[in-house]
Amino acid sequence: MKVTVENIKGLNKDVKVFIDKETMNSYMDEKYEEIKGTVNLKGFRPGKVPREVLKRQFGKAVFGEVLDKVLKDTSTKALEENKIKPAGQPKLDLKIYGEDKELEYVMSVTELPKVDVKSIESIKFDQYSVKIDNSETDKRIKEIAKNQPSFKEASAETKAKEGDLVTLDYQATVDGKEFKGSEGKNTQLTLGKDLFLKGFDKQLIGVKKDDEKIVDAVLPENFPEKELVNKSAKFNCKILNVKNPEEVKIDDNFAKNLGAKDLNDLKTLISKQINDEYKNSLDQLSKNQILKEIEKIKVDEIPENLIEEEIKILSQGMPEEEAKKNKTKFTETAKTRIKTGLILNEFGEQNKVQVSEQEIQAEVQKQLRMMPGQEKMVMDFYQKNPSAVASLRGTVYEEKILNLIKEKAKPNKKEISKDEAEKILKDAHKHDHNHDHEHEHDEDKKVKAKSSKEKKSPSKASKSKPVAKKVSKK
Repeated sequence: MKVTVENIKGLNKDVKVFIDKETMNSYMDEKYEEIKGTVNLKGFRPGKVPREVLKRQFGKAVFGEVLDKVLKDTSTKALEENKIKPAGQPKLDLKIYGEDKELEYVMSVTELPKVDVKSIESIKFDQYSVKIDNSETDKRIKEIAKNQPSFKEASAETKAKEGDLVTLDYQATVDGKEFKGSEGKNTQLTLGKDLFLKGFDKQLIGVKKDDEKIVDAVLPENFPEKELVNKSAKFNCKILNVKNPEEVKIDDNFAKNLGAKDLNDLKTLISKQINDEYKNSLDQLSKNQILKEIEKIKVDEIPENLIEEEIKILSQGMPEEEAKKNKTKFTETAKTRIKTGLILNEFGEQNKVQVSEQEIQAEVQKQLRMMPGQEKMVMDFYQKNPSAVASLRGTVYEEKILNLIKEKAKPNKKEISKDEAEKILKDAHKHDHNHDHEHEHDEDKKVKAKSSKEKKSPSKASKSKPVAKKVSKK
């Protein structure tokens, strides 16, 4: 195989590939030997069909298969040997081809630009850690205790009031008749929460142990027996006991009931929990800073075909006139996104960053946990949409690259208080909101069209699209 590379303009190249007749014939011989043992022709024993007969019967089909294989093998090899990374699918132009002939073709390819990623390790960014004050931890533990009240049985003469826990048996009727689900045993109600049936709790205020009380209530819209929905029911209630709430004692036993070793261990766990609540959001701010710094890295030329593809994505769903009006803005956005993707890809390749199937599955599982009750819909979505899986792979790939950059770059470490963390996140959210508002003002129709599509897609759990892996590596 002879290969010559001709620079046309900028990143555009013509790669001329020549394969001599003898090599092509050897490919053909190999293919004929392969099919010889599988062909059954009348008058010939299996494996004994002469080459000329095979050629007459299957020559065109054999040559087609051989040509496809040779083009695939040699084009890939030609690009690899000349260290050309194509931006998109190369175009092939056959100049000479045919049975018992040499093969000559020209591959027109747009090359990915050379990217210098050395400066990435000099990127500076803020890396936050939140110092949780002991008072914050104590406050959170008190909130937990408040939401897990303890009750002490009241005397037989004590009348139930709001906040008390009442245990009762009941028998319900509608129009004097019992119905499926009309009986309840040892039912516990915290008066005032109104969690059973609307208005039920109020009618139990003032009852005592061993009292009998008839409560009127309307059966709700979601009642299983559809013919009884919105019907008035009478509940004959037998009060088993009344319990008064008592303040939960925050001690080692309380901590053990929550799964901690003791109270000090619980404080450590709660402090970490509060910290983690801020960590993910603050880490995202750090990554956004890194991406902004990466945007400043110079790339001499961006492939035009990639820019056009990205503009199509940005203008998807917009009327043609609106797309034309925003062409300049979309072009700049496209260049920035592609440049960032090129830099991240190059850094990922140089550092041998890979995404395993286990990592993809872990990301899917994370999304399943985020959408309880819709697990089947999410799984079906990914099984039926390979492009969604590819997008997910891009998200994981970019996340791994950014985490690696964080390890290698130069963090400006800042220990901040919980209040400072809240202010930083609030300011960042406000900035994002203002930016989104401007974006919608300028591109209203496009954004609305895209957002309606995104709401239907469970893959949009992350706010931003990955910019890594946007470049074809074929």
